[in-house]
Amino acid sequence: MTHVQTLEGTRTGDRWGRIARGLRRAFLKIRLSLAAGVDGASPIAAAAAVTAVLSAYFVLLPGVDLAMSALFHDPALGFVATMDPLLIALRKSSTWVMGLMLLGLVVVAIRGWWTGWREARKALFLISGLALASGLVVNGLFKSLWGRARPIQIEAFGGDAQFTSAWAMTDQCASNCSFVSGEASSAAWIAAVAVLMTPQAWRPVLIPAAFAYAAALSFNRLLFGGHFLSDIVLSWAITALVLCLLHRLMLHCPVAARRARRRRRVRSGPIPAMA
Repeated sequence: MTHVQTLEGTRTGDRWGRIARGLRRAFLKIRLSLAAGVDGASPIAAAAAVTAVLSAYFVLLPGVDLAMSALFHDPALGFVATMDPLLIALRKSSTWVMGLMLLGLVVVAIRGWWTGWREARKALFLISGLALASGLVVNGLFKSLWGRARPIQIEAFGGDAQFTSAWAMTDQCASNCSFVSGEASSAAWIAAVAVLMTPQAWRPVLIPAAFAYAAALSFNRLLFGGHFLSDIVLSWAITALVLCLLHRLMLHCPVAARRARRRRRVRSGPIPAMA
């Protein structure tokens, strides 16, 4: 009985030891990320700058949103693109494309247990990025709290809600609102998958095709009266910023951690004897 209890205690100790080591690695990643800082040439700084510039543009010039949406609105028929079968099929295709991409990423992540973690880490980053950027930040935070009415809902285009500019928190919409576009965020994620996971030989073809498809999905919402121009381009910028931050934490910092460990081992190595 004592021997069994000792074995159980050893297993419990090993389990808690693994948890403690995992927590130490996670804290090391965060500490390295903070210690490294963000320079002006980093993707994070670039994404933040683009988001700030676009935000200022649409806040200072809110009429751009109305003018762009008016191009696709007929006073008698409304947003006529909503009846176009090709555009409807384009919108529906995103569900299948994202589903296949997610399935492929899950397979790559699981296969990483046997074939190595390089591609698996990328897959896990992209799966986490979809959940965090499109799921939590865009749909869970912005679309739920900002309350911006969609173009098809405002008075200028036959609805009864008032137009509000980008970043203005309002009560013109109760749920699933216009700011920012969830489908544009998902489209940006599709482009990110193409950038990270496309084999080198196929990159010149597949990456431009993926960006063209993602842009078509995003601006399809403008033609349908589902989103303003600012909802779409700011959704891309915000998604890119979240993905850049997550990339630094999940992919960049583990590399920095390994380099730091190697430097520590070199410094702590034996001092050669004097001749």
